[in-house]
Amino acid sequence: MNRYSKIKLSLLRDIGWRLWDPIGLGLPGDGWPKDCVDEYDSYLLHVVGMLNQGRSNQEAVAYLDWAGAEHMGMGPSTVTAHQACIATVEAIVAYLQTLPEDPLSVR
Repeated sequence: MNRYSKIKLSLLRDIGWRLWDPIGLGLPGDGWPKDCVDEYDSYLLHVVGMLNQGRSNQEAVAYLDWAGAEHMGMGPSTVTAHQACIATVEAIVAYLQTLPEDPLSVR
């Protein structure tokens, strides 16, 4: 994937909080917790960077699995956690495919 455009961080956050949330900080239907809204930003932006550099969806899924299990200390990935990583990457890919090809930036 070689799509470059302005990434709406708010849309990435929607994806991360709705589909991934490995720590379990969010409450269903309540959106992002106000005091930790940026908790997953660096992970989600890293996935965008991986995909824009031509890395595979599987590599991005593996990164999110690692981030939750090892970096955040949640322990070995479960089937449910892995499925959340897959859904998150698929949603990010779908979002990126809607963007026009412009220089990459975040807004």
